[in-house]
Amino acid sequence: MCGRYYLDTLPELLLSHFGVPAPVGYKASWNIAPTQHAPVMRRHGTRHEMALLRWGLVPFWAKDTSIASKLINARSDGVAEKPSFRAAFRTRRCVVPATGYFEWKAEAGGKSPYAFVPTEQPCFGLAGIWETWTAPDGGVLETYALITTDANETVAPVHDRMPVILAPSQFGDWIAATPSAALPMMRPSPNEWLRWFPVSKRVNSARNDDASLVLAT
Repeated sequence: MCGRYYLDTLPELLLSHFGVPAPVGYKASWNIAPTQHAPVMRRHGTRHEMALLRWGLVPFWAKDTSIASKLINARSDGVAEKPSFRAAFRTRRCVVPATGYFEWKAEAGGKSPYAFVPTEQPCFGLAGIWETWTAPDGGVLETYALITTDANETVAPVHDRMPVILAPSQFGDWIAATPSAALPMMRPSPNEWLRWFPVSKRVNSARNDDASLVLAT
């Protein structure tokens, strides 16, 4: 499960890390929540682009957008078969930039939030899928979901699931690969790719969005 993440990476670092410029309108956000728009890298014709899509997948066949809140994550062991995800997995895979992501751990006194961040890279490239939905009035909505897998040994003390984290060399392959070639990419990352630390419980509310949320407490 990954229900909140953040992206405050400088635009020039996004460009150097992903090879495409940040989308028009990009701004830092320290508390990206479902239904909010955030950058994703995807194929656009013969090249890649970074576009702002809404988090929470709405399948093309959905009657309305209410299903999105249930489809923010897609499990790696079902994404290729489940009706909500399989069409997007076949042909619409994307990479989601994230400076870090949050998980909550049950502890004495309630659940405590922790931030997971890269140890060496300027940000993560998380595996995702995206979809286009057309409203009855003809309006078009583009949405995405993150793909999760079993936790590695670094993440396991806090949560039993983690996002699929891609190596920079895999970004283009993930987007362009055949479904069968993409399947082996959906595995836990090496333990040394990330670290974690406790952060303020202010992150619990999506209304809070400032740099102090990602400071270690």
